[in-house]
Amino acid sequence: MESVAPKVTVVVPTYNERDNLPKLVEFLDALQIANMHVLVVDDNSPDGTGDVAEKLAIDAPIPVGVLHRTVKDGLGRAYVAGMTRALDEGADIVIQMDADLSHPAEAIPRMVEALTQTDAAVVLGSRYVAGGAVASDWPWHRKALSAWANFYVNAILRLRVKDATAGFKAWHADTLRAIDVHGVQSNGYAFQVEMNYRTVQRGMRIAEVPIRFEERTDGVSKMSLGVQMESALVPWKLRFSGRAAKRNRARG
Repeated sequence: MESVAPKVTVVVPTYNERDNLPKLVEFLDALQIANMHVLVVDDNSPDGTGDVAEKLAIDAPIPVGVLHRTVKDGLGRAYVAGMTRALDEGADIVIQMDADLSHPAEAIPRMVEALTQTDAAVVLGSRYVAGGAVASDWPWHRKALSAWANFYVNAILRLRVKDATAGFKAWHADTLRAIDVHGVQSNGYAFQVEMNYRTVQRGMRIAEVPIRFEERTDGVSKMSLGVQMESALVPWKLRFSGRAAKRNRARG
């Protein structure tokens, strides 16, 4: 009997991405990955991104689903909602990626291969392993901030990954269940860090494959001061909560 290809669901949170979303779906279709689905999680975009997504659900050459959220309460919440829906709908592999075209879709086959052919629990599309790169038009201070953020997170949490704040990832469905994705509370870059921390805390391995990160060409960045503050505080919160959990397990 012919084996069925694993269901790969690409979860794409959107807010005001009506111009980029059709391009992203076109890039994903060009990969020709068997049994690949796209799940758009739209946070009630005022520019009509949700309507564009609904049209793609009808017209796109690959299956596109749409999850409409009425409250814009952060990237982390959008990903949790989308990943939970993907698991409920039978995804075997969940890809998380941005809608702004900063993550290269052509890297997905390599990420899925690394996920399925090794013992990795999750594979990061990494800017900082050999062969990876950040956008050439990034100003020096943004490059410095990104490098510092990775040093800062790894110094506190000892994740032992090169790109701790990466937002382009391929997950085994079983990994997401094991780390209780529904219980993740952080947002923004802190969401990425908490997901990695939960993985490492459970003794599972994080792998990285190189990508070239591109700057968005349409739309505006959504990095707020609140997101930056949370990103600075969450690693400490995770470290101390992890220590408390270890002490409780030892007492039990």
